[in-house]
Amino acid sequence: MSTSPPSQAPSVPRLSAFLKVAGPGLVVMLADTDVGSLITAAQSGAKWGYSLLLLQILLIPILYIVQELTVRLGTATGRGHGELILDHYGPVLAWISYGGLVVAGVGAIVTEFSGIAGIGDLFGVPRLVSLGLPAALLLLLVLTGSYKRVERVALVVGLFELVFIGLAIAAKPDPEAILRSFSQIPLGNGDFRVLIAANIGAVIMPWMIFYQQSAIVDKGVGWEHMRRSRIDTLIGAVVSQCVMGAILITAAATIGQSGQGSKEGLQTVGDLAMAFTPALGSLLGQVVFGVGIIAAAFVALNVVALALAWGFGDVTRRPHSLEKSPREAPAFYAIFVGVVLAGAITVQLVTNLVSLNVAVEVMNALLLPLALGLLILLATRVLPEDKRVKGAYKWVVYAISAVTILFAMVGVLDAIGLI
Repeated sequence: MSTSPPSQAPSVPRLSAFLKVAGPGLVVMLADTDVGSLITAAQSGAKWGYSLLLLQILLIPILYIVQELTVRLGTATGRGHGELILDHYGPVLAWISYGGLVVAGVGAIVTEFSGIAGIGDLFGVPRLVSLGLPAALLLLLVLTGSYKRVERVALVVGLFELVFIGLAIAAKPDPEAILRSFSQIPLGNGDFRVLIAANIGAVIMPWMIFYQQSAIVDKGVGWEHMRRSRIDTLIGAVVSQCVMGAILITAAATIGQSGQGSKEGLQTVGDLAMAFTPALGSLLGQVVFGVGIIAAAFVALNVVALALAWGFGDVTRRPHSLEKSPREAPAFYAIFVGVVLAGAITVQLVTNLVSLNVAVEVMNALLLPLALGLLILLATRVLPEDKRVKGAYKWVVYAISAVTILFAMVGVLDAIGLI
């Protein structure tokens, strides 16, 4: 009589089913740790030590809740974010929402290219090459590939961002100083509040909402996949904030003064690269840092440009899908090509990368009420009764959104000198 070995068959189909659905959440979260976000986190560590690390941890559930609403809308309706606003609240509000997306998206694309250019400058690479090569590769990928191929490339490239976690460990941060920082948060300082707003704006951005909802639609993920899509989003949120926290810790442990503000902070990409040289040596530290930044920038460029193209298709009702060829969806691909080329060209005029990136993230915080307000309206009022946000979870969403917006707005007011 033969005996069969213990079978793990049930887990294999579950994993296979998850992998078929996973992608949109992880990709958008890897894009969330874009150049602007990473530099904002590094500036936080350089100027304030570990004091803003607690914020990075608190942003994990906030980020998940915001994007979970996006997952809910995409899987329940099979339509993009802009299209839902257009159908239920009319063209004026749809175009206003898309306008916010354009402002945030253009700022993000410029910062991604400026980050790549900064790495090129660090190694003496002419900007024609450092900007032209990634732009050409991105256009080639999107113009000739399907959604699945674009997603897979983004995932593979984005995983190089995990080098920042290794670098944070190599920087040998002081655990006691980290714990002390949780009780030493200078909320009374205006500069600190500005960086709170910048970090919130670096984590919750309009283009993330547009991208993930459209990616879910393009991938054909339905309501029956909701649970797996939530897991995909949760994993992405944790990974995203681990990378942000790693950058902050590395900067704080090397060039920052734990618990004390620095007037200068970071001024150039070279200053930022210095944070990664003590543990690995000058050349290796700069190479690893450069790989991480370029990976982050490439994924974010892909996501932001696609969000702008998908959003335009939503509000104009023109064909907009990676499953269609450029001939079948000319406006969709024209928007994508246009914003990528415009961003690469504009970066020639950029002088202070760090200041530009922090300013862009503060601007994202300013757009937060519009983006979150419309998202919550759709999730609580537009969806069918059995799929909409309701009960205790609805009040959790309201409370977390209100507190997040409040802190973001206070920082914005500090940034423009009204407080």
